[in-house]
Amino acid sequence: MITINFIAADGQSTSVQGKIGKSLMDAAVAGGINGIAADCGGLLTCATCHVFVREPYASQLPAADGEERAMLAFTATPHAPHSRLSCQITLNAALDGLTVELPTSQY
Repeated sequence: MITINFIAADGQSTSVQGKIGKSLMDAAVAGGINGIAADCGGLLTCATCHVFVREPYASQLPAADGEERAMLAFTATPHAPHSRLSCQITLNAALDGLTVELPTSQY
């Protein structure tokens, strides 16, 4: 298990434990994180699990593929350079302490 820190749009921080091999979205849903809707359940069809990944973790992640980049164009809150869909981030030991910011809205 690794620790993941979610920063809500209002600045409130919540930490949850995530299982290595699962997605960041799975950890958020299991941890009851408000702000991750995950409407499609990780099928890469809705963009309601949008997050902003903080450094140094953003540069450690594999680049978003074409499908993820296309879905990021449909986020309710404008995407930024460190925007990712949490369903596309697979947790690993190197991501222990990962911090992500949540957008003001997923809709």
